[in-house]
Amino acid sequence: MQFLNKFVQAMAILCGWGLLTLCALTFYDIVARRLLGHSIQGVDEIGGYMLATTASIGFGIALISRLHTRIDLILVRLPDPMQAMANTVAMIALAGFAVFMTEKAIGTVMETLEFGSVASTPLQTPLWIPQSVWLFGIALFAVIACAMAAHSIILLIRRDWTSANEHYGPPSLEEETEASLSAAAPAEIHLGDK
Repeated sequence: MQFLNKFVQAMAILCGWGLLTLCALTFYDIVARRLLGHSIQGVDEIGGYMLATTASIGFGIALISRLHTRIDLILVRLPDPMQAMANTVAMIALAGFAVFMTEKAIGTVMETLEFGSVASTPLQTPLWIPQSVWLFGIALFAVIACAMAAHSIILLIRRDWTSANEHYGPPSLEEETEASLSAAAPAEIHLGDK
């Protein structure tokens, strides 16, 4: 899981740089239309591809960071073994859904390749290119979900209820508060000695 965590963090940073680049292109396109009388063709198309890419990679980032929405109204009132069982069932169901999504995404890319589909836009982008990046994000989500489901099953078999609930249960109120406070804390600035 350590390798997956580092890889997902690198993908998140890469997506962030991609979105910043898209913002710069959009800004230039707006200014160029107003002042120079020309436009970059396809910025909106590239934006759509970035949205699909960051969303699919974001599924895995949210999963590994325990950020997917969970309704825990009843879960927190259950004894630890039942919570661990429920969390493991949730992980198995999510892994199954992720594998199903990956299978459908592979079918979409294969169909695009079979027909040689291109975007009906000025860029005429061969659709297999953005769809392959989108497929990569969904497949990454499936790999993470399957690895986490397998780990939660192992913890359940070992009867390690505490670890299973800590790793695969929804974040506690204290964890969410701590994360919010650490995100809101100002960065420490070192000015040096005067």
